Amino acid sequence: MSNGKMPDLNALMKQAQKLQGDVQKVQEELAQMECEGQAGGGMVTATVNGQFEVVRVKIDKSVVDPNDVGMLEDLVTAAINAAATKIRETSKEKMAEVMGPMAGLPGMPGF
Repeated sequence: MSNGKMPDLNALMKQAQKLQGDVQKVQEELAQMECEGQAGGGMVTATVNGQFEVVRVKIDKSVVDPNDVGMLEDLVTAAINAAATKIRETSKEKMAEVMGPMAGLPGMPGF
C-alpha cells in the first residue's frame, strides 16, 4: 500500500539483503587478494594478503649488511607498509563500488 509518500519497505528490505550479499562477496574476494610493496628500488619486496597478514618477504642479498642491520629493518618495514597501503586502497575502492553513496556512512562496512 504505497501512497507515494511512504517508501516500499519490501523493496528496501530486498535492497538491503542484496547489498549485504554483495558486501560479503567483496569481503571474501579481498581476503584472497595479495598485494606487493617494494622498498629500496625493489631490493626488498613484501606481500600482504587481504587480511593484512604478511605472506612473503623477499630480500636481495646485496642489502644484507651485518654492519647496517638498521637499514635492512627500515627497508623491510617500508615494503610491508607499502603493501598494506595497496591492500587498504584496493579494499576501499572495491567497497565503494558495492556501497555506492552509502560508503563511509556510520554503521556501514568500510575499511
